Amino acid sequence: MRHTLIAGNWKMHKTLPEARELVTALRAGLESLRGGDAVEVLICPPVQLLFPMAKAVAGARIMLGAQNAHNEPHGAFTGEVSVPMLTDTGCTHVIIGHSERRQLFHEDNALLARKVRAVVAGPLTVIYCVGETLEERESDRTRRVVGRQLDEVVKSDVPADRLVIAYEPVWAIGTGRTATPQQAQEVHAFIRERLSATYDKPTASRIRILYGGSVKPDNAAGLLSQPDIDGALVGGACLSPDDFLAIISIAAGLPRK
Repeated sequence: MRHTLIAGNWKMHKTLPEARELVTALRAGLESLRGGDAVEVLICPPVQLLFPMAKAVAGARIMLGAQNAHNEPHGAFTGEVSVPMLTDTGCTHVIIGHSERRQLFHEDNALLARKVRAVVAGPLTVIYCVGETLEERESDRTRRVVGRQLDEVVKSDVPADRLVIAYEPVWAIGTGRTATPQQAQEVHAFIRERLSATYDKPTASRIRILYGGSVKPDNAAGLLSQPDIDGALVGGACLSPDDFLAIISIAAGLPRK
């Protein structure tokens, strides 16, 4: 059985007072949410908020994750943060390969492969992001692109129990556009099939695959009800406690997979 995971990527948002206000509202909402213990909840604040947010979520059903990590444990890398540093803050998860890191900071699969291995050696859980651009989808290259992103990074030396995949079509991130549940399910099924070639079918069936791309309360049910969609990597909607809690509540009300 795969527990649903709802993860919130705060990106470069929230000051400390704003972050504390958000987490306070989340804690209160989760405490009153019926069936909420069937859903795992993760927040990924900016790095300077990790220590105070670790204190803010202490004792709550909220896990803490980071948005990025360097592949080296230490060194002369001004402005970077290492996996040991993130572990010190109380992080359990790290997002690697988000499309914004790929596009804006030119991170390629070779670098991401090193980052993934640094995270799981932490040992933390990696949320590895894959996805195609609009041009790649329209030219029928989704499977080729996503397959390459998986094949060049996720190999059998990555422990399956510390791996989460997030499918995030680039054309649906921050655009208001969302893949239909059928479109998302088709790619998720392809990803699971690809993972079964790297590991085996029973192992691949246990790896969670999240959908990310303008997930909101009004489209969450359709997406999360798909057989191979095991949760969501939420962007803008996670900055609103009402919207994030609504997505968690929808997930909690669906049959477990």
